[in-house]
Amino acid sequence: MKNLILTLAILAASPASASCYADYKAKQDGPLRLHYGVIELSDTACTPQAAKPQIAQRISADGWQLLNILSIFGAEGLEERKDSAGQYFLRY
Repeated sequence: MKNLILTLAILAASPASASCYADYKAKQDGPLRLHYGVIELSDTACTPQAAKPQIAQRISADGWQLLNILSIFGAEGLEERKDSAGQYFLRY
């Protein structure tokens, strides 16, 4: 019983870790290329303002420039965006 109470106390004290995702649009120049993608964000980047630098940095490694963030959402929104994002679904 003591272990159960201790375990419950630890779980209650631990912050909930909810997954956070964004869908975005990006471009490359010369020649112009566009893509729509879905990206997983860190727990500290679950707002458009916080997500923007994180997304921009991660996609820039492949020469992409962030155009805009369409939305921030939880795991429940992943499946409906998977086909639209294609190869850019959780790529970065």
